[in-house]
Amino acid sequence: MLIYGKQAVAEALREGGVLRLFVAHGVQPGTVKQFEALARKAGVTLERVPRTQLDQALKTTRHQGVVAELPELSYADPEAPFTRAARRGEKPLLVLLDGITDPHNYGAIIRSAEVLGAHGVVTEERRSAPLSAVVAKVSAGASSHLPLVQVKNLPRYMEALKARGVWLYGASGDAAALPQQLDWDRPAALVIGAEGAGMRRLVRETCDELVAIPMRGQVASLNASVAAGILLYAALSSRST
Repeated sequence: MLIYGKQAVAEALREGGVLRLFVAHGVQPGTVKQFEALARKAGVTLERVPRTQLDQALKTTRHQGVVAELPELSYADPEAPFTRAARRGEKPLLVLLDGITDPHNYGAIIRSAEVLGAHGVVTEERRSAPLSAVVAKVSAGASSHLPLVQVKNLPRYMEALKARGVWLYGASGDAAALPQQLDWDRPAALVIGAEGAGMRRLVRETCDELVAIPMRGQVASLNASVAAGILLYAALSSRST
């Protein structure tokens, strides 16, 4: 799987997991030195190649002359998030996505989830953006470090989570509760619905509580990935571990 662009590749190198690094001939010397240093630190060999080779491989000329090869993404076992939480000695914190079909939003949510301490991101088989190079690029390498789980039926999976003691908090603009009013310091899952449509009725009804982010501006709602980041930060801030 190939990702491209200076910022995305630099962040992937810092995060680890890059298999190969390609820099095109003609890239400015300062940029080459920057990526040589990052490559040495990551234990990756930097390969100089003709720019046309990258154009052909990516079918775009907007790669800035810097490309990284990452492992192919694959879905994790449903138990992987709980194993991750137990290994860290933490209460499980999951992110459930209901109808997030934009790969940019999916990748951004994965990135926020990994950075802010969540233990896995869960999607439904029929209503999600697929794992792709776009998701990997936007997640800046986080998709290689965080368990990504796919289930056949999200409401049924939510019921299974509740049976094992996980509280389900659904993000909804019309909710009465604010993030700081919820108890995040227990096994919990944050549910994020599709932009515009929000959560499906059954998903919404399966949540234990609904939570809204207070807003003061003229715009009526937040981007799904931004909302997820804010709520995950609220969870992280209120947790003892």
